[in-house]
Amino acid sequence: MTTSETLMPARILPLAPAREADWDALYAEQMPRIYNFFRYRVGPGPEAEDLTSETFHRAWEARHRYRRDLSAFSTWLFTIAQRLAIDHYRARREHAPLEAAEHIPGGPTPEDLAAQRSDADRLSKLIATLPDRERELVALKFGAEMTNRAIARVSGLSESNVGTILHRVIQDLRARWTAEERGTK
Repeated sequence: MTTSETLMPARILPLAPAREADWDALYAEQMPRIYNFFRYRVGPGPEAEDLTSETFHRAWEARHRYRRDLSAFSTWLFTIAQRLAIDHYRARREHAPLEAAEHIPGGPTPEDLAAQRSDADRLSKLIATLPDRERELVALKFGAEMTNRAIARVSGLSESNVGTILHRVIQDLRARWTAEERGTK
C-alpha cells in the first residue's frame, strides 16, 4: 500500500478512477469480448478491429471519469462500445439533400383529413336516416365489402333485388348530399 492509500479511509478506495488500473491486464481480458461484440454488429474484419481499437482509445482518454462505485469496468467499457457502434451506423446513413424530397408524394394535409372526417360524418348522418333494411344492405355492401350475391344469401333477397335497392339508395344519398351542399333540402 502506498502512503496515500494508508491515509484514506477504506470506503473511498473503490472511488479511485481507472487511471490507477492495470491497463495491460484489462485490455488482455476485455479485448476479445469487445472485438466479438463488434464482429456481431459490423462483421469480422478491419471495421470490427478499428471499432475495438477506438473503444479502448476512448476508454483511455476518459479513464479519469470512470468510477468503480457506479459500475464494473466491463460495463463501462461496453457502454463505450455500444455508443461507438451507434455512432458508426449513424455516420454510415445516407444523407440526401432536402431538394431530393420534392418528388416524394406527401400524405394528406390536416385540412384534407378534416374534410374527410367532415364528409364521413355527413355520410353517417345521411345513412342513419335510411330505413333499417336499406342501412343493412349498405353496411353489407360497403362496410363488409360483400358481393351482391353474398348479400342476397345473407338477406334472403334475390341478387337482382339487392342490386336494384342498392342502386336506388346510392342515387338517393347522392341527391341528398348534393342538395345539402347547395343549402337546400
